[in-house]
Amino acid sequence: MKHRARLTLLCALACGAGLRPWLEANPTAGSAAVIQARARTAPARGDSPRRIVSLVPSTTEMLFAIGGGDRVVGVSNYDHFPPEVEKIPRVGGLIDPNVERLLSLRPDLVVVYDTQVELKRQIGRAGIPIYPYTHRNLADITQTMRSLGARVGLKEAADALARQIEQRLAAIGARVARLPRPKTLLVIGRDRGSLRNVDASGGYGFLHNLLETAGGADVLADMQRQSVMMSTEMILTRAPDVIIELHYGASIASANLDAERRVWNAVPSVPAVKSGRVYLLVGDEFVVPGPRIVIAADRFARALHPEAFK
Repeated sequence: MKHRARLTLLCALACGAGLRPWLEANPTAGSAAVIQARARTAPARGDSPRRIVSLVPSTTEMLFAIGGGDRVVGVSNYDHFPPEVEKIPRVGGLIDPNVERLLSLRPDLVVVYDTQVELKRQIGRAGIPIYPYTHRNLADITQTMRSLGARVGLKEAADALARQIEQRLAAIGARVARLPRPKTLLVIGRDRGSLRNVDASGGYGFLHNLLETAGGADVLADMQRQSVMMSTEMILTRAPDVIIELHYGASIASANLDAERRVWNAVPSVPAVKSGRVYLLVGDEFVVPGPRIVIAADRFARALHPEAFK
């Protein structure tokens, strides 16, 4: 499970809690639910694809969110949201696509990572249209949503939901804008029970953007990479005021969270450890840059600035 979670994150960088409970707890975002309800009944254009295979969890979530979920006939091995995808045939992933299985589903559109050069060649040779997915930063999420929506004939629904996400992200940013920005280390992986192989988000990519939107100052902002392997010496030198550590899916049991948090006691001089500001957040919304990114931003902001949400 730990390997699956890390591989899913690497897929997101390289190119769970559901949305409904969050919307119910945040009435100001309620219009997103209306947008999605309307999207499900919106008629598709006659020339729009009707049988879509998505090898990208982010785009799968987008398709369901804008009302195109009933057209998804195949998904990757790493798709787990919304729950409906569990019943859809699996066709591999970024590094292990099952081309034979994919073609047997008779798709009229396949969403692939743009880096899957060989897969794109094979699909193209079969005469099947593709949608190449690329992702770099936070703004790419809504840009991709709009582009994908237009491609599948759900432009109005996609545009509306993209605007809603941008508004919610802006609202979170505005809520914490005047508060001090604590130096924050965002950890995306490490060995269980130790501080070995600490992998942190660098100063580039959607997680970095998300952290800054939520009111944190990334301690690795000067390192223009999506991930940075951190030694203990680096952690001590960077001296973060807050440490946020991400866990995905079922990669960690809730009963083990306190034990894993105490692992950081090995570096007691780090300000975040000294002040007890080490947070372990669990959820697939941190690993899939799709519609649930608003949930991720909200959880970051609440960890960094609890005083703004009282």
